[in-house]
Amino acid sequence: MEIVFDDKVALVTGGGSGIGEACAMTFAEGGAKVVVADIDVKNGERVAQAITDNGGTALFVRVNTANASDVEAMVSSAVSTYGKLDIAVNNAGIGGEPNMTGAYSLEGWHKVIDVNLHGVFYGLRYQIPAMLENGGGAIVNMASILGSVGFATAPAYVAAKHAVVGLTKSAAIEYSSQGIRINSVGPGFIVTPLLEGALDEPTTKALTQLHPIGRMGQAQEVANLVCFLCSSAASFMTGGYYLVDGAYTSQ
Repeated sequence: MEIVFDDKVALVTGGGSGIGEACAMTFAEGGAKVVVADIDVKNGERVAQAITDNGGTALFVRVNTANASDVEAMVSSAVSTYGKLDIAVNNAGIGGEPNMTGAYSLEGWHKVIDVNLHGVFYGLRYQIPAMLENGGGAIVNMASILGSVGFATAPAYVAAKHAVVGLTKSAAIEYSSQGIRINSVGPGFIVTPLLEGALDEPTTKALTQLHPIGRMGQAQEVANLVCFLCSSAASFMTGGYYLVDGAYTSQ
């Protein structure tokens, strides 16, 4: 099945690396005009330039998704530049400090919730009205396997990702009759710069062994699912939480 996004405008937060980069590149390969949004200017511009160099169309927008006015401006930039918004992937996220719940810092808690939950809500808050103006669209919110199971020393991350799954379901019910499909995706542990920078070799080996498939995932494997959900091939799929986890949660 060939998935095409001709004449579509796609916005990806956290688009400067990892899963977000893979999504942005895949949308562009399918013919979409892509808004690469990231707080990391250097990498965001790098991805947008790579899309352009490959013959695609892309715009970089700096955004701190924990800031509602930044997110509003990001959506406005997409619409003012390309005339509409068809697709959005709310992917930006952080891992947070590894700590037990009873010792978790208040600052660390608020930082994770601000980016991983509030940032997704802000995305929906401004993306949905833009899509309604265009007659519909598709949104994917990046959750995690930790949107359905727990993980010691990651209470803020787990709480935020569970909340993203619930937020997705509610929004999908609200807007399905108006042509907007909203789903969430739950990756297992994926080899990305965020993960590689936080783990030593023994921990990486231990996490790998948690996946019955025998390895961690690749960003492109998640992007393939995200782009499918945003395509017309997934026209009856909304309100779902779709795992791409190498059987992690099947145990």
